Amino acid sequence: QVQLVETGGGLVQTGGSLRVSCAASVITVSINDMGWYRQAPGKQRELVAEITRGGRTNYADSVKGRFTISRDNAKNTVDLQMNSLKPEDTAVYYCNTVKRGLRGELYGDYSWGQGTQVTVSS
Repeated sequence: QVQLVETGGGLVQTGGSLRVSCAASVITVSINDMGWYRQAPGKQRELVAEITRGGRTNYADSVKGRFTISRDNAKNTVDLQMNSLKPEDTAVYYCNTVKRGLRGELYGDYSWGQGTQVTVSS
């Protein structure tokens, strides 16, 4: 089965930058719409950035202008460049496909990995 491994998180001060990367165990990125999700303590997981198979990108309002999602089909990876980080960006970041169910619910196809922790201090 497909496994997704997220790396690159860490501790950064407000205003700093981090780049997180997602690697899939088998060919996945090129044939799916992919996204980066995050989950802060006590909150639900949310989609913050997505990139379609055709290269279109969408961002949550909270990160628009600061985050950039990209994919490398040859390497089977999808990255998230995070700039101008804020304490409210603190969360565990996950990658997965971006799918919508029959009633419009958002979900990923694959089991959630451990994610990568991003902590932004003041």
